[in-house]
Amino acid sequence: MNNKSAIVVGAGILGLATARSLAEKGYAVTVIERSQFSLGASVRNFGMLWPVGQPDGKLYNRAVRTKEIWLDYLHAAEIPYNACGSLHLAYCKEEMSVVEEIGSFFKSKNRPVSVISKQTVLDNYNGINSDGLIGALRSEDEAIIDPREGIRKLPSYLSEKYNVQFIWGTAITSVTSNAAFAGKTKYSADMICVCSGADFETLYPAQFKQQPIIKTKLQMMRFKHKDPTYRIGASICGGLSLLHYKSFTASSSLTKLRMKIEEEIPEYFKYGIHVMVSQNNEGELTVGDSHEYALDFDPFDKIEINNMILEYLKKLIHIDQWEMIQSWNGVYPIMTNGATDLFLNPEPGVYILNGIGGHGMTMSFGFAEEMVNTI
Repeated sequence: MNNKSAIVVGAGILGLATARSLAEKGYAVTVIERSQFSLGASVRNFGMLWPVGQPDGKLYNRAVRTKEIWLDYLHAAEIPYNACGSLHLAYCKEEMSVVEEIGSFFKSKNRPVSVISKQTVLDNYNGINSDGLIGALRSEDEAIIDPREGIRKLPSYLSEKYNVQFIWGTAITSVTSNAAFAGKTKYSADMICVCSGADFETLYPAQFKQQPIIKTKLQMMRFKHKDPTYRIGASICGGLSLLHYKSFTASSSLTKLRMKIEEEIPEYFKYGIHVMVSQNNEGELTVGDSHEYALDFDPFDKIEINNMILEYLKKLIHIDQWEMIQSWNGVYPIMTNGATDLFLNPEPGVYILNGIGGHGMTMSFGFAEEMVNTI
Protein backbone atom coordinates (compact mmCIF):
# COMPACT_ATOMS: atom_id res chain seq x y z
CA MET A 1 0.00 0.00 0.00
CA ASN A 2 1.24 3.49 -0.89
CA ASN A 3 1.74 5.62 2.25
CA LYS A 4 2.91 8.72 0.42
CA SER A 5 1.24 12.12 0.51
CA ALA A 6 0.57 14.71 -2.17
CA ILE A 7 -0.55 18.32 -2.28
CA VAL A 8 -2.48 19.63 -5.27
CA VAL A 9 -2.48 23.40 -5.72
CA GLY A 10 -5.72 24.51 -7.36
CA ALA A 11 -9.27 23.13 -7.24
CA GLY A 12 -10.25 23.70 -10.84
CA ILE A 13 -11.11 20.71 -12.99
CA LEU A 14 -7.46 19.82 -13.68
CA GLY A 15 -6.56 20.03 -9.99
CA LEU A 16 -9.55 17.89 -9.03
CA ALA A 17 -8.72 15.38 -11.78
CA THR A 18 -5.12 15.20 -10.54
CA ALA A 19 -6.31 14.68 -6.97
CA ARG A 20 -8.48 11.80 -8.13
CA SER A 21 -5.66 10.14 -10.06
CA LEU A 22 -3.22 10.46 -7.15
CA ALA A 23 -5.81 9.05 -4.75
CA GLU A 24 -6.38 6.13 -7.12
CA LYS A 25 -2.64 5.40 -6.74
CA GLY A 26 -2.95 5.37 -2.97
CA TYR A 27 -1.65 8.84 -2.15
CA ALA A 28 -3.06 10.78 0.78
CA VAL A 29 -4.11 13.92 -1.09
CA THR A 30 -4.73 17.47 0.09
CA VAL A 31 -6.05 20.08 -2.32
CA ILE A 32 -5.32 23.72 -1.48
CA GLU A 33 -7.37 26.40 -3.24
CA ARG A 34 -7.05 30.16 -2.80
CA SER A 35 -10.79 30.79 -3.30
CA GLN A 36 -13.67 29.55 -1.17
CA PHE A 37 -14.87 27.39 -4.09
CA SER A 38 -13.97 26.76 -7.74
CA LEU A 39 -14.76 29.91 -9.72
CA GLY A 40 -12.31 30.07 -12.63
CA ALA A 41 -12.49 28.77 -16.19
CA SER A 42 -13.62 25.37 -14.90
CA VAL A 43 -17.12 26.72 -14.20
CA ARG A 44 -17.21 29.31 -16.99
CA ASN A 45 -17.67 27.03 -19.97
CA PHE A 46 -20.21 25.12 -22.05
CA GLY A 47 -20.03 22.00 -19.89
CA MET A 48 -19.31 20.02 -23.04
CA LEU A 49 -17.66 16.64 -23.07
CA TRP A 50 -16.53 17.01 -26.66
CA PRO A 51 -14.63 14.05 -28.13
CA VAL A 52 -15.72 15.03 -31.65
CA GLY A 53 -13.30 17.96 -31.54
CA GLN A 54 -10.24 15.79 -30.85
CA PRO A 55 -8.06 14.31 -33.61
CA ASP A 56 -7.89 10.56 -33.90
CA GLY A 57 -5.45 8.63 -31.73
CA LYS A 58 -4.05 9.75 -28.39
CA LEU A 59 -6.20 12.86 -27.93
CA TYR A 60 -9.47 11.24 -28.94
CA ASN A 61 -8.70 8.31 -26.65
CA ARG A 62 -7.94 10.77 -23.83
CA ALA A 63 -11.30 12.46 -24.40
CA VAL A 64 -13.14 9.14 -24.35
CA ARG A 65 -11.37 8.13 -21.14
CA THR A 66 -12.22 11.48 -19.57
CA LYS A 67 -15.86 10.97 -20.47
CA GLU A 68 -15.82 7.50 -18.85
CA ILE A 69 -14.52 8.96 -15.59
CA TRP A 70 -17.03 11.81 -15.69
CA LEU A 71 -19.94 9.43 -16.17
CA ASP A 72 -18.76 7.17 -13.34
CA TYR A 73 -18.75 10.20 -11.04
CA LEU A 74 -22.07 11.62 -12.28
CA HIS A 75 -23.83 8.29 -11.83
CA ALA A 76 -22.35 7.76 -8.38
CA ALA A 77 -23.25 11.29 -7.26
CA GLU A 78 -26.68 11.11 -8.93
CA ILE A 79 -26.00 14.25 -10.96
CA PRO A 80 -28.08 14.53 -14.15
CA TYR A 81 -26.46 15.25 -17.51
CA ASN A 82 -27.60 15.58 -21.10
CA ALA A 83 -26.25 12.79 -23.35
CA CYS A 84 -27.44 14.64 -26.43
CA GLY A 85 -24.56 14.25 -28.88
CA SER A 86 -23.63 17.04 -31.28
CA LEU A 87 -24.87 18.43 -34.58
CA HIS A 88 -22.58 20.28 -36.99
CA LEU A 89 -24.82 22.14 -39.42
CA ALA A 90 -23.82 22.85 -43.03
CA TYR A 91 -25.31 25.86 -44.85
CA CYS A 92 -23.05 26.03 -47.90
CA LYS A 93 -21.38 23.53 -50.21
CA GLU A 94 -17.98 24.15 -48.62
CA GLU A 95 -19.30 23.29 -45.17
CA MET A 96 -21.09 20.24 -46.52
CA SER A 97 -17.91 19.02 -48.21
CA VAL A 98 -16.09 19.16 -44.88
CA VAL A 99 -18.99 17.39 -43.15
CA GLU A 100 -19.03 14.59 -45.72
CA GLU A 101 -15.27 14.08 -45.68
CA ILE A 102 -15.06 14.11 -41.89
CA GLY A 103 -18.06 11.82 -41.62
CA SER A 104 -16.40 9.27 -43.89
CA PHE A 105 -13.05 9.58 -42.10
CA PHE A 106 -14.54 9.27 -38.61
CA LYS A 107 -16.58 6.25 -39.64
CA SER A 108 -13.41 4.56 -40.87
CA LYS A 109 -12.04 5.07 -37.35
CA ASN A 110 -15.18 3.54 -35.79
CA ARG A 111 -16.39 6.81 -34.32
CA PRO A 112 -20.17 7.00 -33.75
CA VAL A 113 -20.99 9.56 -36.46
CA SER A 114 -23.29 9.88 -39.45
CA VAL A 115 -23.96 12.44 -42.16
CA ILE A 116 -27.64 13.31 -42.16
CA SER A 117 -29.91 15.21 -44.54
CA LYS A 118 -31.66 18.53 -44.06
CA GLN A 119 -34.99 16.78 -43.56
CA THR A 120 -33.56 14.43 -40.96
CA VAL A 121 -32.23 17.45 -39.07
CA LEU A 122 -35.56 19.24 -39.15
CA ASP A 123 -37.48 16.11 -38.17
CA ASN A 124 -35.36 15.34 -35.13
CA TYR A 125 -34.13 18.65 -33.70
CA ASN A 126 -36.03 21.71 -32.53
CA GLY A 127 -35.67 25.31 -33.61
CA ILE A 128 -33.10 24.74 -36.35
CA ASN A 129 -33.06 27.41 -39.07
CA SER A 130 -34.04 25.66 -42.31
CA ASP A 131 -33.04 28.54 -44.62
CA GLY A 132 -30.12 27.33 -46.72
CA LEU A 133 -29.57 24.21 -44.62
CA ILE A 134 -28.03 21.36 -46.62
CA GLY A 135 -27.25 18.69 -44.03
CA ALA A 136 -25.21 17.98 -40.92
CA LEU A 137 -22.68 15.78 -39.19
CA ARG A 138 -24.28 13.95 -36.28
CA SER A 139 -22.01 12.60 -33.52
CA GLU A 140 -23.22 10.49 -30.59
CA ASP A 141 -20.13 10.94 -28.40
CA GLU A 142 -20.90 14.27 -26.77
CA ALA A 143 -22.61 15.00 -23.46
CA ILE A 144 -23.44 18.15 -21.53
CA ILE A 145 -22.90 18.71 -17.82
CA ASP A 146 -23.70 21.93 -16.05
CA PRO A 147 -20.11 22.63 -14.94
CA ARG A 148 -21.31 24.74 -12.04
CA GLU A 149 -23.05 21.75 -10.48
CA GLY A 150 -20.56 19.12 -11.63
CA ILE A 151 -17.51 20.98 -10.34
CA ARG A 152 -19.24 22.19 -7.16
CA LYS A 153 -20.10 18.66 -6.03
CA LEU A 154 -16.88 16.98 -7.13
CA PRO A 155 -14.82 17.90 -4.01
CA SER A 156 -17.40 16.23 -1.73
CA TYR A 157 -17.35 13.14 -3.92
CA LEU A 158 -13.54 12.98 -3.78
CA SER A 159 -13.60 13.43 -0.02
CA GLU A 160 -16.16 10.68 0.47
CA LYS A 161 -14.66 8.15 -1.93
CA TYR A 162 -10.92 8.81 -1.53
CA ASN A 163 -10.66 10.83 1.70
CA VAL A 164 -9.17 13.75 -0.26
CA GLN A 165 -8.77 16.73 2.08
CA PHE A 166 -9.57 20.29 0.99
CA ILE A 167 -8.20 23.56 2.34
CA TRP A 168 -10.21 26.47 0.91
CA GLY A 169 -9.49 30.18 0.97
CA THR A 170 -5.74 29.65 1.21
CA ALA A 171 -3.34 31.10 -1.37
CA ILE A 172 -0.13 29.17 -1.91
CA THR A 173 2.62 31.75 -2.31
CA SER A 174 5.64 29.52 -2.93
CA VAL A 175 6.53 25.90 -3.59
CA THR A 176 9.67 23.88 -2.98
CA SER A 177 10.45 20.19 -3.04
CA ASN A 178 8.15 18.48 -0.54
CA ALA A 179 6.46 21.68 0.66
CA ALA A 180 3.93 24.36 -0.29
CA PHE A 181 3.80 27.64 1.63
CA ALA A 182 0.91 30.00 2.29
CA GLY A 183 2.95 32.90 3.58
CA LYS A 184 4.77 31.47 6.60
CA THR A 185 2.47 28.46 6.92
CA LYS A 186 4.11 25.31 5.61
CA TYR A 187 2.28 22.31 4.16
CA SER A 188 4.52 19.27 3.71
CA ALA A 189 4.03 16.33 1.34
CA ASP A 190 6.05 13.85 -0.69
CA MET A 191 4.77 15.39 -3.92
CA ILE A 192 3.45 18.82 -4.97
CA CYS A 193 1.32 19.18 -8.11
CA VAL A 194 0.66 22.71 -9.32
CA CYS A 195 -2.63 22.81 -11.23
CA SER A 196 -3.53 26.46 -10.83
CA GLY A 197 -4.25 27.37 -14.45
CA ALA A 198 -3.10 30.81 -15.54
CA ASP A 199 -1.93 31.51 -11.98
CA PHE A 200 1.00 29.12 -12.14
CA GLU A 201 3.13 32.10 -13.26
CA THR A 202 2.94 33.46 -9.71
CA LEU A 203 4.61 30.32 -8.32
CA TYR A 204 7.10 29.67 -11.11
CA PRO A 205 7.44 32.95 -13.01
CA ALA A 206 10.72 32.00 -14.72
CA GLN A 207 9.33 28.69 -15.99
CA PHE A 208 6.14 30.46 -17.11
CA LYS A 209 8.10 32.99 -19.17
CA GLN A 210 10.12 30.20 -20.79
CA GLN A 211 7.02 28.41 -22.05
CA PRO A 212 5.23 29.09 -25.34
CA ILE A 213 2.12 29.96 -23.37
CA ILE A 214 -0.36 32.81 -23.50
CA LYS A 215 -3.74 33.53 -21.96
CA THR A 216 -7.10 33.47 -23.68
CA LYS A 217 -10.16 35.50 -22.73
CA LEU A 218 -13.54 34.17 -23.81
CA GLN A 219 -17.03 35.66 -23.63
CA MET A 220 -20.16 33.58 -23.11
CA MET A 221 -23.87 33.96 -22.42
CA ARG A 222 -26.66 31.86 -20.95
CA PHE A 223 -30.31 31.90 -22.00
CA LYS A 224 -33.57 30.28 -21.06
CA HIS A 225 -36.38 29.53 -23.51
CA LYS A 226 -39.83 30.97 -22.83
CA ASP A 227 -41.15 27.41 -23.09
CA PRO A 228 -39.54 25.52 -20.17
CA THR A 229 -40.11 22.19 -21.95
CA TYR A 230 -38.14 23.24 -25.05
CA ARG A 231 -35.19 21.01 -25.92
CA ILE A 232 -33.00 21.31 -29.03
CA GLY A 233 -31.96 17.67 -28.93
CA ALA A 234 -28.22 18.18 -29.50
CA SER A 235 -25.37 20.61 -29.02
CA ILE A 236 -25.33 22.82 -32.12
CA CYS A 237 -22.50 24.41 -34.04
CA GLY A 238 -21.70 25.50 -37.60
CA GLY A 239 -18.91 26.31 -40.03
CA LEU A 240 -16.84 28.42 -37.64
CA SER A 241 -16.52 25.43 -35.31
CA LEU A 242 -15.37 23.24 -38.21
CA LEU A 243 -12.43 25.64 -38.45
CA HIS A 244 -11.86 25.74 -34.70
CA TYR A 245 -11.35 22.09 -33.73
CA LYS A 246 -8.25 20.15 -34.72
CA SER A 247 -10.17 16.99 -35.54
CA PHE A 248 -11.60 18.61 -38.66
CA THR A 249 -8.18 19.30 -40.19
CA ALA A 250 -8.42 15.75 -41.55
CA SER A 251 -10.68 17.24 -44.26
CA SER A 252 -8.96 18.45 -47.44
CA SER A 253 -11.94 20.75 -48.04
CA LEU A 254 -11.25 22.78 -44.92
CA THR A 255 -8.95 25.22 -46.76
CA LYS A 256 -11.71 26.26 -49.16
CA LEU A 257 -14.10 26.74 -46.27
CA ARG A 258 -11.59 28.89 -44.41
CA MET A 259 -11.05 31.08 -47.48
CA LYS A 260 -14.79 31.54 -47.90
CA ILE A 261 -15.39 32.51 -44.27
CA GLU A 262 -12.34 34.80 -44.13
CA GLU A 263 -13.66 36.61 -47.21
CA GLU A 264 -17.27 36.90 -45.99
CA ILE A 265 -16.88 37.59 -42.24
CA PRO A 266 -13.22 38.42 -41.52
CA GLU A 267 -14.18 40.28 -38.34
CA TYR A 268 -14.99 36.94 -36.68
CA PHE A 269 -11.34 35.93 -36.92
CA LYS A 270 -10.23 39.13 -35.19
CA TYR A 271 -11.86 37.93 -31.97
CA GLY A 272 -11.44 34.19 -32.57
CA ILE A 273 -15.20 33.68 -32.57
CA HIS A 274 -16.78 30.32 -33.17
CA VAL A 275 -20.42 29.83 -32.28
CA MET A 276 -21.96 26.94 -30.38
CA VAL A 277 -24.91 26.32 -28.11
CA SER A 278 -25.24 23.62 -25.46
CA GLN A 279 -28.29 22.84 -23.36
CA ASN A 280 -28.01 21.48 -19.85
CA ASN A 281 -30.40 19.11 -18.15
CA GLU A 282 -32.44 22.04 -16.81
CA GLY A 283 -33.00 23.37 -20.32
CA GLU A 284 -30.67 26.37 -19.95
CA LEU A 285 -28.81 27.30 -23.15
CA THR A 286 -25.14 28.25 -23.01
CA VAL A 287 -23.85 30.22 -26.01
CA GLY A 288 -20.36 31.32 -27.05
CA ASP A 289 -17.61 31.98 -27.54
CA SER A 290 -14.69 34.24 -28.45
CA HIS A 291 -10.92 34.04 -28.05
CA GLU A 292 -8.76 37.09 -27.38
CA TYR A 293 -5.07 36.37 -26.79
CA ALA A 294 -2.76 38.34 -24.48
CA LEU A 295 -0.99 38.08 -21.12
CA ASP A 296 -3.45 40.48 -19.46
CA PHE A 297 -6.96 41.69 -20.32
CA ASP A 298 -9.29 44.45 -19.36
CA PRO A 299 -12.06 43.00 -17.17
CA PHE A 300 -14.96 44.22 -19.31
CA ASP A 301 -16.99 42.31 -21.87
CA LYS A 302 -17.19 43.73 -25.39
CA ILE A 303 -20.82 44.07 -26.42
CA GLU A 304 -19.84 43.86 -30.09
CA ILE A 305 -18.47 40.36 -29.50
CA ASN A 306 -21.72 39.17 -27.93
CA ASN A 307 -23.68 40.76 -30.78
CA MET A 308 -21.51 39.02 -33.38
CA ILE A 309 -21.98 35.67 -31.66
CA LEU A 310 -25.76 36.12 -31.62
CA GLU A 311 -25.94 37.26 -35.25
CA TYR A 312 -24.13 34.12 -36.36
CA LEU A 313 -26.23 31.98 -34.03
CA LYS A 314 -29.39 33.21 -35.78
CA LYS A 315 -28.14 31.57 -38.97
CA LEU A 316 -28.20 28.23 -37.16
CA ILE A 317 -31.20 28.34 -34.86
CA HIS A 318 -34.25 30.47 -34.06
CA ILE A 319 -33.62 32.43 -30.86
CA ASP A 320 -36.56 34.85 -30.79
CA GLN A 321 -38.04 33.00 -27.79
CA TRP A 322 -34.76 33.01 -25.85
CA GLU A 323 -34.16 35.30 -22.88
CA MET A 324 -30.61 36.11 -21.74
CA ILE A 325 -30.14 35.45 -18.06
CA GLN A 326 -26.34 35.73 -17.66
CA SER A 327 -23.17 36.82 -19.44
CA TRP A 328 -19.56 36.45 -18.33
CA ASN A 329 -15.96 36.06 -19.39
CA GLY A 330 -13.22 33.62 -18.42
CA VAL A 331 -9.47 33.34 -18.83
CA TYR A 332 -7.35 30.25 -19.31
CA PRO A 333 -3.78 29.53 -20.51
CA ILE A 334 -3.12 28.02 -23.92
CA MET A 335 0.02 26.84 -25.69
CA THR A 336 1.15 28.88 -28.70
CA ASN A 337 3.19 26.10 -30.34
CA GLY A 338 0.28 23.80 -31.03
CA ALA A 339 0.92 21.61 -27.99
CA THR A 340 -2.18 20.30 -26.27
CA ASP A 341 -0.83 20.31 -22.71
CA LEU A 342 2.09 21.22 -20.48
CA PHE A 343 3.78 18.90 -17.98
CA LEU A 344 6.86 20.18 -16.14
CA ASN A 345 9.08 18.92 -13.33
CA PRO A 346 10.82 22.14 -12.20
CA GLU A 347 12.42 20.56 -9.14
CA PRO A 348 12.39 17.18 -7.41
CA GLY A 349 8.94 16.18 -6.27
CA VAL A 350 7.20 19.14 -7.93
CA TYR A 351 5.08 18.80 -11.07
CA ILE A 352 3.17 21.39 -13.08
CA LEU A 353 0.12 20.27 -15.05
CA ASN A 354 -1.23 23.00 -17.29
CA GLY A 355 -1.83 24.20 -20.83
CA ILE A 356 -4.86 22.11 -21.85
CA GLY A 357 -6.49 25.27 -23.16
CA GLY A 358 -10.24 25.26 -23.58
CA HIS A 359 -10.51 21.48 -23.27
CA GLY A 360 -10.62 21.13 -19.49
CA MET A 361 -13.99 19.40 -19.30
CA THR A 362 -13.14 17.13 -22.23
CA MET A 363 -9.55 16.23 -21.39
CA SER A 364 -8.61 16.82 -17.72
CA PHE A 365 -9.38 13.42 -16.20
CA GLY A 366 -7.59 11.54 -18.97
CA PHE A 367 -4.60 13.90 -19.03
CA ALA A 368 -4.19 13.80 -15.24
CA GLU A 369 -4.39 10.01 -15.23
CA GLU A 370 -1.71 9.77 -17.91
CA MET A 371 0.63 12.20 -16.13
CA VAL A 372 0.23 10.57 -12.71
CA ASN A 373 0.99 7.21 -14.32
CA THR A 374 4.29 8.63 -15.63
CA ILE A 375 5.42 9.99 -12.23
